[in-house]
Amino acid sequence: MGITPKQFQQIQDRLNGARSSAASATPARAAVRSSAPMIVLGIDPALRNTGYGIIAATRTRARAVTFGTISSPAKWERSRCLLNIADSLRKVLREHPAEVCVIESLFYAQNLQTALIMGEARGASLVAVAEAGLEIYEMAPRRVKQAIVGYGGAQKLAVAKMVQRMLALDETPAPDAADALALALTHAQTVGRGLLATPKRL
Repeated sequence: MGITPKQFQQIQDRLNGARSSAASATPARAAVRSSAPMIVLGIDPALRNTGYGIIAATRTRARAVTFGTISSPAKWERSRCLLNIADSLRKVLREHPAEVCVIESLFYAQNLQTALIMGEARGASLVAVAEAGLEIYEMAPRRVKQAIVGYGGAQKLAVAKMVQRMLALDETPAPDAADALALALTHAQTVGRGLLATPKRL
């Protein structure tokens, strides 16, 4: 059965549009669509204990590359803590290069001082990640809990236990590291499933 010149042109237009979409896809999104793993860094920022976690994720599975907590003693002044966060993340990324980062977004807090301090820790983290040239996204804590546990008000222990199960870890990760791994897992799930509600890029 033949086709008209108009139908032929419509087919060409659709093919060209598909090629354009594939070419404009971000490296992280393209990685998940292929067999190559996407390397995602999750960050749960806080002045004294910033959690981080890096995973390698494909469309069918994810594994932990490294994770931990960047701790700063209570006696340290804020500026020293912020430097510790930035320098520690730089070291992590030198040893375990990633391609995309997802960081916890700021949430409403009754204590304005607490919110400001968290914002400073978040800023120190973002500087280190931006220097490494990663794509950066942010995600709300409730969205992560909903994706990992199925309940937006889940407790930290429930998140940590589910992260342990999803990544087949021998032990339950520390709360801040678990939250960071949960961020990375949620981002990988979101991109891998091609969901419309993608995280906000910074």
